[in-house]
Amino acid sequence: MTNFISRRLITLISLFVITSLSLTACTTSRYQHSQDFFPNPILDPTTLKDAVIKKEPLSAMGNPKKYTVFGKEYAVMEQSAGFKEEGYASWYGMKFHGHATSNGEIYDVYQMTAAHKTLPLPSYVKVTRKDTQESLIVRVNDRGPFHEGRIIDLSYAAAVKLGINKTGVAEVSIEVVSSPIKGPENWLQVSALSNQQSALALQQKLQAMQQWPVLIISEEKRNLHKVRIGPIPIGQATEKVRVILQQNQLPDPLVLAEHQL
Repeated sequence: MTNFISRRLITLISLFVITSLSLTACTTSRYQHSQDFFPNPILDPTTLKDAVIKKEPLSAMGNPKKYTVFGKEYAVMEQSAGFKEEGYASWYGMKFHGHATSNGEIYDVYQMTAAHKTLPLPSYVKVTRKDTQESLIVRVNDRGPFHEGRIIDLSYAAAVKLGINKTGVAEVSIEVVSSPIKGPENWLQVSALSNQQSALALQQKLQAMQQWPVLIISEEKRNLHKVRIGPIPIGQATEKVRVILQQNQLPDPLVLAEHQL
């Protein structure tokens, strides 16, 4: 496995109205472990399934127009349909497991996800290994890898399915198969908590019960951590999530439009 230190981004609270934002590489103090390491092995790679493609709104976080890492500026794509790229894929493991990705979700080494420097989040990408022609579909929800020549950072599960979990890197081609959509959407604020650990626990609970991203918006001055689901397309999708919350004995959420965030 290659050196993964300082390759993830600090998740910044950035909305669509922001015109310019600079992201920095995060320090090891953010993580429980200072070095990356292997997860518990996946014993049967044939059980691994590709990410299921669905149309999703552009994430409220992780999509600044520009950001800077290690002195290099990156511009996030506005349109990525049909985008293709060739280079090397790497993967990242347990150091980052359970921590926030760039779009505010929780990284899970056993999900089919990936990180890319400039694709809009979330995007669905077909990754093909050049030497074996094996391919899979991953959902891109993070930023990276910030290493010369590497174009995509895979989750451990994706690396296992492509057979690069032991070699660390492999030459691949990638192709966008689904881009996020821009349209009317809502955010559902489920709670606003003063205890950060309680907010994190609620975030994980909400992510397990429904399909849309769950974010924590923290206001340090007020010591307040707002737990929100979204963005969710207005209409049937929003109502479905409200029913799920009700079925799980959670309070009726505060419905927010983009201009209220």
